[in-house]
Amino acid sequence: MRAAAPSGGARPADGAGDRARIRVPEAGRAVAAGRPAVRSPYSDGQWHRLHPLTPLLRGGLTLLVIIGVIVANLRERVVEFFFPVFIDLPPGELPPDPVDYILANNLILIAGGATLAVLIVLLVLFRLSWRFHTLRIGDDAVEVRSGVLFRTHRRAPLDRVQGVNLTRPMIARLLGLAKLEVVGAGLDANVKLEYLSGKDADAIRGDILRLASGRRLAAGQVTGSERPSLARQAAAAVGSGLQGLVDGEDFSDAEPESIVRIPVGRLVASRVLSGSTVFLIALVVGIVVAASLSTLWLLFTVVPMFLAFGAYYVRSVARGLRYSIAPTSDGVRVTFGLFTTVSEIVPPGRVHAIEVRQPLLWRPFGWWTVSVNRLSGRSSTDSSADQLAAVLPIGTRDDVERVLAILAPVVTGGEWTSVFRDGILGPVEDDPYVTTPARARWLRPLSWRRNGVLLTDDALLMRRGWVWRSLSILPLARLQSIGLEQGPLARSFGAATLTGHVIAGTVQTSVGALDRDDAVRMFERTAHASVAAAATDRSHRWAG
Repeated sequence: MRAAAPSGGARPADGAGDRARIRVPEAGRAVAAGRPAVRSPYSDGQWHRLHPLTPLLRGGLTLLVIIGVIVANLRERVVEFFFPVFIDLPPGELPPDPVDYILANNLILIAGGATLAVLIVLLVLFRLSWRFHTLRIGDDAVEVRSGVLFRTHRRAPLDRVQGVNLTRPMIARLLGLAKLEVVGAGLDANVKLEYLSGKDADAIRGDILRLASGRRLAAGQVTGSERPSLARQAAAAVGSGLQGLVDGEDFSDAEPESIVRIPVGRLVASRVLSGSTVFLIALVVGIVVAASLSTLWLLFTVVPMFLAFGAYYVRSVARGLRYSIAPTSDGVRVTFGLFTTVSEIVPPGRVHAIEVRQPLLWRPFGWWTVSVNRLSGRSSTDSSADQLAAVLPIGTRDDVERVLAILAPVVTGGEWTSVFRDGILGPVEDDPYVTTPARARWLRPLSWRRNGVLLTDDALLMRRGWVWRSLSILPLARLQSIGLEQGPLARSFGAATLTGHVIAGTVQTSVGALDRDDAVRMFERTAHASVAAAATDRSHRWAG
C-alpha cells in the first residue's frame, strides 16, 4: 500500500524563487542584494587546464609502487645503511644486490640511460595527461574531459547540482592544492575537479553554487587572464601550502563563524564511550579466558587487534577535529578533518531526512549526534559517502537545536516542543505521538512506550529506541512516497509498519508495531499532506 508524494528535492534549482528559511550572513546578503559576485578565471565558459601538479597527485600511487619495487630490490643496501650491525649476513640469505651486479658488469651507462628514459617517459605521460585534462564552467553545466587514448567526458547540469564538496588531502595541502566534487542528482553522477589551487577552488565553488541557484555571474570580473608559467604556478602552490600549515587553514567562505564548537576532550570521550569500545572489551575478555584455557595461539591476535582499533580511534577523532557548521548564502557549510580537510555545502532543500540519535553510554552526559540523508552522487559501493552523513558528530542539546534550526527550517517555533520534549526526550504524560498499543508491546519489549510517529504541518516525526534513542525528521516536501506494511506476525497483533520513502542513507525512516488503524489514518493524512507540501515548496530554490 503506497501513496505517491512528489519530492521537491528532485526539482531543478533553476529560478530565483523564495529563499529557504535560513540565516543569511552579511557576506551572503551582499550577493543577494545584487552586488557583483566574485568570479574565478575558470568561470568564463571556456576550456581550461587544471593545476600543473595534478598528474603528480593523481599518479602518486603509481610512483609509490615504483619506489616500493626499487626499495625491495635494494633492500641489502637499505639494511646496510640503516642497520649496519646486520651487514655480515650469511651469503645466500638474500638475492644479489642489483647495484653490485651493475658495478661488477660495468653496466652503469646502460642503467643510467634506462633510468633516464623511464623518467622522460613518465614526464611525457604526466604532461600529456595534464594537457588532455580540462574543465569548463558554463551557464548551464560543469564539464570535465580527460584521457589520452581513452577519452572521457563528464557533465553535471547546474540545475541538478546538490552541492559542492571541497577536499584538501594531506599531500595536496602541502602543495597548496585542493579538489572539488560537484554532487549530481543521480548514482555515480559526481564530477571531480582535481586538482586546483586553494584560492581557485574556493572561487570556483562559489561560482558553481551561484550559477546553480539561478543567479548569473557579472560580466567582466574574470581575473588572472595572464596566467603565470607552469613553474611559477607550481612554486606558488607549494609555498602557499607550506605557509598554510604554519598559519592554519584559510577558507574564503569561513564567515560566519561556526555555530557549534566541539571540545577535543568531548570528542575523544565520545569515541571511547562507543559500541566499538564495548566490542573491544568483550574481545579482550574472550582472549584472556581462551588464554587461561591454554589456547595460547589466540594471544597472537592481540597486537593486530589493538593496532586496528587504535587506527580506528585515531581516524575517527582526526575526522572530527576542525569541525565547524554554519549557514551561508549558498546553504549550510560543514567542515571537518585534521589530516584531510573536507568542506561541503548543502544548499537549502537538499536535506531529505534528519536523525537525532543518542547511544546509551552518552545519555548521562546529554550528548547527541545528528545525521542526514542527502544525495551524495556517488556509487553505492563508495564507503566514503557515509562520511558526509554525520553533520554533527557529537553535541549537547543546545548544539542540536542550533543545527536543526538551519538544517530543518520547516520546524517552526511552535513545533520545537514536539521535537525535543516529546520526540527526543519523551515520552511524557500528554504524549501526542501515535505509539505501540499494549497488545503489541511484545514486538517492542523495551521501546514500546517510545516507539511512535507524529505528523506536523511540515514534517513527519518518527521516534524509536530505548537503548539507542533516536528521532527522525522527514520534511513532507522531500517525501517521495509513504508506505504501509504488515507481516504475518504484526497482523496477529493488529499492528503495522509505517515507512517514509526518501533518498537512501543512514537515517531510519520507518516505525513498526503501530496500531493498524492508527497507521492507516497516519498513512492517509501523510499522503495528502506531502502532496500539498510539495506543491507549495520553494526551498529547493535559493537565489536571492
